[in-house]
Amino acid sequence: MNNEDILMILQQLRNKEIESYRVSKGDFLAFCGVLLKQEDAIDFRGNAQHGGETIYTYEPGWTK
Repeated sequence: MNNEDILMILQQLRNKEIESYRVSKGDFLAFCGVLLKQEDAIDFRGNAQHGGETIYTYEPGWTK
């Protein structure tokens, strides 16, 4: 998974083109590295799963 792929996935989550995205354990560090550089990183919610996968959704305001 490269940075362009990750940026495309993040944009799809923002636009509600996809409801969620499952990140594998192997891709987690790359995905988080790109995600944390986003201006709206706080609006993405990660839900850890068994086996090291994380499911990300876009939920503006979920931390309030």
